[in-house]
Amino acid sequence: MAIDAATVKKVASLARIREPEDRLEALAAELSGILQWIEQLAEVNTDGVEPMTSVVDAKLPLREDVVTDGGDVARILANAPKSVGGFFVVPKVVE
Repeated sequence: MAIDAATVKKVASLARIREPEDRLEALAAELSGILQWIEQLAEVNTDGVEPMTSVVDAKLPLREDVVTDGGDVARILANAPKSVGGFFVVPKVVE
C-alpha cells in the first residue's frame, strides 16, 4: 500500500501535527516503507506458534503469600498529612 503526500497531509491534520509542505513527500515515502514491511510480516506462516509476551522464556519468581507487618495502621498513617478513622484523607479530584 503506497501513501501519497495528500494522505500524509490529511493524517497530519487529523493528528493536529503541523508539517511543512516540502517534508510531505519524504514522510509519504517513509510511511510507505513501513507499511511494506508490515505487509511482509503478514506473509510469515505462524500456524502452530503460541502467542508470546516476551522473546525470552522467563519465569517470574514466586513468593509465599504471607501476612507481613503492613497492618500497623498507626505507623502507616504517621506521615499522612491528614487521616480520619484509620484512613488517608485526600482532596476531592472529581466533581
